[in-house]
Amino acid sequence: MHQPIDDHFLSKYRALLDAEDLAFDELEHACEEGDRTQFDKDMVDWQNALEHKLVFLANAGVDLKLPVLG
Repeated sequence: MHQPIDDHFLSKYRALLDAEDLAFDELEHACEEGDRTQFDKDMVDWQNALEHKLVFLANAGVDLKLPVLG
């Protein structure tokens, strides 16, 4: 990791985690309600939040080894 873990890093990462959590909650709610249109929108929002978090970690030098499935 080439970026120090300091208050700024933790604050930014916490904000990204919170955004992902909120997006996932909305996705879950749309799924439970059976609202396909909202579910599709919320899926995109959740994927974007997840991508932002992963890009932040990669830019910080966190080496994420993700398994290749299939």
